[in-house]
Amino acid sequence: MYLKRFLFIGISLVVIFLFSFFFLLELRRVSAQTITAWDEDYKADCAVVLTGGAGRIREGFDLLSRGSVRKLIISGVHAKAVLDEIFPQWPFYGNLNKEDVVLEKVSKTTYENAVESQRWVKRLQCEDLLLITSYLHMYRANRVFRKIFPDDYPIHLVSVAPQSSRVSAESHVTEALKSLFYSLWAY
Repeated sequence: MYLKRFLFIGISLVVIFLFSFFFLLELRRVSAQTITAWDEDYKADCAVVLTGGAGRIREGFDLLSRGSVRKLIISGVHAKAVLDEIFPQWPFYGNLNKEDVVLEKVSKTTYENAVESQRWVKRLQCEDLLLITSYLHMYRANRVFRKIFPDDYPIHLVSVAPQSSRVSAESHVTEALKSLFYSLWAY
């Protein structure tokens, strides 16, 4: 009886230790990401914006309007959404062609974003890609996209600032837990 209890406690402590170790490792990796949107003048055939923040979409349109990309894929858009609702600033971007913007409406997760984006990238014959998301989401998004896309496919990372000026510790913990979960099956 005591042996079973001792064994149960011992195994539980090992599991808790291992989970804590891998969680802290993942938290460190997630928190190490930085904002790169202003670091250099990015160029690629296409850009994929992962929805979830207005700054992400604006960054994609800025790149499209400067001619830094020829096609913009906005991935994870609500099924009934239209471009004018998603980005009402659209008219202020001059003579951009709406046909250069793809609203990907199938995906609901980061993994599905990568799968659906790869389909669009093939369809649009993009030779390289800018991946645009928040700096906090970039670690997981990059790992998923690298898993889905061919190993030699060029993916350049453009991470943007968060919507608010301060990101909570809870946001870091949540993203680290998501990344840890994704590491079990997605990458």
